[in-house]
Amino acid sequence: MSPTDPTTASSLLTVEGVSKRFGEIEVLRSVDLRVARGEVLAVIGASGSGKTTLLRCLNGLEVPDAGRVAIADTAVDFSSRPAPRELRALRDRSAMVFQHYHLFPHRTVLENITEGPLVVQRRPRDQVHDEALALLERVGLASRAGAYPHELSGGQQQRVGILRALALRPELLLFDEPTSALDPELVGDVLTLMRDLAAEGWTMVVVTHELQFAREVAQQVAFVDEGRVLEHGSPAQVLRAPREERTRQFVHRLLHPL
Repeated sequence: MSPTDPTTASSLLTVEGVSKRFGEIEVLRSVDLRVARGEVLAVIGASGSGKTTLLRCLNGLEVPDAGRVAIADTAVDFSSRPAPRELRALRDRSAMVFQHYHLFPHRTVLENITEGPLVVQRRPRDQVHDEALALLERVGLASRAGAYPHELSGGQQQRVGILRALALRPELLLFDEPTSALDPELVGDVLTLMRDLAAEGWTMVVVTHELQFAREVAQQVAFVDEGRVLEHGSPAQVLRAPREERTRQFVHRLLHPL
């Protein structure tokens, strides 16, 4: 399985002026971003900076208070309350991989992967089943198709979470700190799968603290601080020669922990 082949290098994701408040707290402050088809954007920043809220706003899991989000030719203007069908249309373009897996505990690995394509997309059962088995074979988990999530390691559960997202055939993959809940020895397999997806041309927005992954895989890095994109550019610029002192402090702390 591979992403939709782009005929041009046009932007797949456009974010303009996205803002979000929770009560008196301004979580996002007029965020602008643009991601071309086939690009990887790594979003970095301290805990509580607004990274996850930004990611959830991209597919309508959180509804911004203002701004515009477009994925391909589906755009939602949040200056007025969008209709549920508009949010569904936006959500149908993307798939989310969560920090804590969010697998259905009462369903097998295979059932977790096929649930969305069968129930939401109403695709043919035989086709969905075959595609899910091929995805499991790809990551060496075909023998675990009948297992339940509690029978898997954290790394295996997260790879199943990624396969569940791929099974939906999205145009945009969204990752919310996909390795932060894993033991260090389990991180490698998940990052290898993500590297492979990037090499295949999947368009990805990845909230991460894995700076080496961002350096190797991303075309863009956005540093979010107090709800703003404080610095945005290539990995070489943002991670090796940041312009902002706040970015320098953050990158140094991750690369040289106490």
